[in-house]
Amino acid sequence: MIDIKLVRDEPDRVRASQQARGEDPGIVDAILAADERRRSSLGEFEKLRAEQKTVSKSVGAAMGAFQKAKKSGADDAAHLEKVAHEARAHAGTLSEQVKALESDADEAGAELERLLRRVGNVIIDGVPVGGEDDYVVLETVGTPRDFAAEGFEPLDHLALGERLGAIDMERGAKVGGARFYYLTGVGALLELALLNMAMAQATAAGFTPMITPTLARPEVMVGAGFMDAHADEVYHLEADDLYLTGTSEVALAGYHSDEIIDLSSGPRRYAGWSACYRREAGSHGKDTRGIIRVHQFHKVEMFSYCRPEDAEAEHQRLLAWEREMLAKIEVPYRIIDTAAGDLGGPAARKFDCEAWVPTQGKFRELSSTSNCTTYQARRLNTRERDPNGSGTRAVATLNGTLGTTRWLVAILENHQQADGSVRVPEALRPFIGMDVLAPLS
Repeated sequence: MIDIKLVRDEPDRVRASQQARGEDPGIVDAILAADERRRSSLGEFEKLRAEQKTVSKSVGAAMGAFQKAKKSGADDAAHLEKVAHEARAHAGTLSEQVKALESDADEAGAELERLLRRVGNVIIDGVPVGGEDDYVVLETVGTPRDFAAEGFEPLDHLALGERLGAIDMERGAKVGGARFYYLTGVGALLELALLNMAMAQATAAGFTPMITPTLARPEVMVGAGFMDAHADEVYHLEADDLYLTGTSEVALAGYHSDEIIDLSSGPRRYAGWSACYRREAGSHGKDTRGIIRVHQFHKVEMFSYCRPEDAEAEHQRLLAWEREMLAKIEVPYRIIDTAAGDLGGPAARKFDCEAWVPTQGKFRELSSTSNCTTYQARRLNTRERDPNGSGTRAVATLNGTLGTTRWLVAILENHQQADGSVRVPEALRPFIGMDVLAPLS
């Protein structure tokens, strides 16, 4: 969640971020009010608790004096008894007041946390304002093929996949229902080649390769920011209270939860390979043909822990590694700066890389990279020793995709040939062991 200090010090910046996201800026005032209630209650609580400790000691002394006077038959025993009972009554009253103030502070604290969790990460300056269609194109790389000039009509990825014996949607639906599929023969080999190439690139760049859990506990899902606005996208196993993850980002974000990590030598970078699961709630009727929008797929995901002041530079590095992978599959693509209203809650900025899909005549997202600043780390309590020597502080987290099942769509469609075969991009050939994918005879 966002830093309460940021809300206190720069409320207008948080309001502007909320407005840019299309969210309610009034929540900032509610947060500040809850914060004031909590701080006021805590102040009174600490003051009365100190008084309570002093009075409690006086009760013991007064009772001791009374008991001593009573045993000796002193004339002031009755008076000392009255003093002792008054001190005890006062201590009891203070105890009730302290409990009430503690309860008030806890309630205000819970309300404050609830409100803070409703606020998306504060966007970085320069992020476009607006919704899904308000992105800014930063760069377009490559030129789409002119299939008409080449003398044939391109097939879509599913028709190609069926001719190649690479994709079987019919049997996927028979076993798992809609949006499930089999990758068979060269389809399975092509996905493995792509993901192995992604992992090889990541390893060469210094990432630690990881095979991650695909089930996560609720606190990790919440900490990573996947149970806020998009909870209905997640599969939940009620009997075990575990969630199927839609990306290895979740597991990698939780890897260092409740830890103090050392970033003195630079960012810690991990590359996670996992199956991913998404319910695709709300996508009824969208991309029902083929493997563009499915319930299960595989992905290699980059994840970086770095110092907050280094996060924007690290974001550019992740984008550069995504460019490197896209160059290897030799497809036209563009990079967009995603508008604030289309950002997930944890992201302060996100760049999408979209590949040209010939049969759709448009660019479709293949990968994205997000700068989550300290948002996830605060929730998951991942910290570093403050370089200035003042305790610990939250680190920054970033993520970016190096390859997914969806990339097969762009590879098949952009590299198809008139005879129904598909040319394998040169960089992929060592990983798949063939130059051309030939149709079944």
